Amino acid sequence: MSLRSLDCSGTFIHFRSSKLPSSSQHPTKNKKKRYNLDNCNIFLSVASAFFFPDQASRHNPLFNCVSRQLSVAATMSSFFIENKNVGNKAESEDWRIRGYNPLTPPDLLQHEIAQTAKSKQTVIEGREEAVAIVNGTDEKQRLLVIIGPCSIHDPKAALEYCDLLLQAKEKHKDELLIVMRSYLEKPRTTVGWKGLINDPDIDNSFKINKGLRLSRQLFVDLTDKGMPIASEMLDTISPQFLADLLSVGAVGARTTESQLHRELASGLSFPVGFKNGTDGSLGVSIDAIGAVRHPHHFLSVTKPGVVAIVGTVGNEDCFTILRGGTRGTNYDAKSIAEAKAALEKAGLPQRLMVDCSHGNSLKNHKNQPKVAADLAGQIAGGEAGIMGVMIESNINEGNQKVPKEGKEGLKYGVSITDACIHWDDTVAVLDQLADAIKQRREVLGRNGQA
Repeated sequence: MSLRSLDCSGTFIHFRSSKLPSSSQHPTKNKKKRYNLDNCNIFLSVASAFFFPDQASRHNPLFNCVSRQLSVAATMSSFFIENKNVGNKAESEDWRIRGYNPLTPPDLLQHEIAQTAKSKQTVIEGREEAVAIVNGTDEKQRLLVIIGPCSIHDPKAALEYCDLLLQAKEKHKDELLIVMRSYLEKPRTTVGWKGLINDPDIDNSFKINKGLRLSRQLFVDLTDKGMPIASEMLDTISPQFLADLLSVGAVGARTTESQLHRELASGLSFPVGFKNGTDGSLGVSIDAIGAVRHPHHFLSVTKPGVVAIVGTVGNEDCFTILRGGTRGTNYDAKSIAEAKAALEKAGLPQRLMVDCSHGNSLKNHKNQPKVAADLAGQIAGGEAGIMGVMIESNINEGNQKVPKEGKEGLKYGVSITDACIHWDDTVAVLDQLADAIKQRREVLGRNGQA
């Protein structure tokens, strides 16, 4: 569907003829002018494609008016469409809606920030290798390691971390499939910063169009370097902007039980891990894996941004992630055995990933290496059910609160969400896990067979 077929009739644009500029104000030079597509200005491209299909027709009063109005809207903290009925209980809807801002269509952003050939190769190879490990068919019987910052707030630091991780990826390529944790959205137990997409400037300005643009550029840059990436799935809209760049997905403990997230995962083009519930219960994760193997229908948008009913074929490449919970940790050998038994009873593959953070670290990042060491011991002893681990790591350890001066006052390479282990500990943990895989091969044989 072309952009011109979109129904833009009055949805975002209101024209007043009295405010149209005179013909003397028309731009007649610089026909190759490139319009800035940041933030709400990106909607200008959509509007112009619809109302002004040829380049010459854009030199008219209406186009200039649209341009100025959209530019003003892009810099305002208020909404492009203010809801006049907010708080008006005489109306039957939108009591609590302040307003609306235009959203960049997915295909426009994908066009502006295109995937490179190297990026696409990285993504597809990462998916194929991850699927093989998840399903136990990887010839090298490697371990899938999803490792990286709790969340990304600084693309520059993320790229530097990627460069470090690429060295480890190459070093351990025969034992570990390293995938960089690249989380852009954060589900919150209460309230707080919701991630790079939602609030890229970390100042409650919620420039979501800017966040999507920064995020897509970062994902293209990471994968173009040769690093496959993983991210969490939080809604049914943002994957249309970013899913072509992911090799692995995850659904968090707070949303594993959500029907909507299960429906979404059933249509994703990569393996998806479902964490156990926040209380530590495994049943919700197992139920989710069973559900996503079947076709579903749900509401989302098409690439041009049109609301649509999406039909899926099901996703058989999903797995459980043990992350502990309020009931305690679940990474020990007994918990692994119980989880495998529960999966077998449900008729699902006995393949598990273990999160070294969150409940399993008792929310203390310094415990992550201890959890990894325990898992390494189980793996070295021949435990084949542990097919992956997840670790929260950053350039520097710990975490920090956003200071009064905003992101300019943040320490470089330090998380602003959950605390992470630093790079030196990361290197040691990866070395230990790689050695454990070598030992498991000796116990089970090269192909995992005793």
